[in-house]
Amino acid sequence: MEIKTLLSPHCTHCAVEATSKKRILESISELVHKHSSVNADIILNSLISREKVGSTGIGNGIAIPHGRLADINEIQAMLITCDKAVAYDAIDDQPVDIFFVLLVPEDQTHGHLQTLATVAKALSDKQVVKRIRAARTDDELYEAIV
Repeated sequence: MEIKTLLSPHCTHCAVEATSKKRILESISELVHKHSSVNADIILNSLISREKVGSTGIGNGIAIPHGRLADINEIQAMLITCDKAVAYDAIDDQPVDIFFVLLVPEDQTHGHLQTLATVAKALSDKQVVKRIRAARTDDELYEAIV
């Protein structure tokens, strides 16, 4: 699986304003809602429920917030950067400025794990992360990851 099969150009958002973990999750939910038929509150509840299990901050200023939704039939992804990194309870206790969001259908357990592995692998490439942080527009952000 490749990132470009998960992510479309209209699902990248550069320099989103956020002041806290809760606020970035709210912003993510609102942005995803604009591109899907799923209610923003349902998305937010799914993301928060997952965060209660443990932070999705994987270190190096990166988080992969994800959740399962009953109301979708295919994986939905979004890449977001923040104008300023926010405290996120990441495993390295560093603030986060890159968020790769994944929402998967409730019944796709295997697909969920495979997708998370694909995203984690892409974000472990230091050159990719450098390009993501250098992006100044949504289009540049998309090009940085695919």
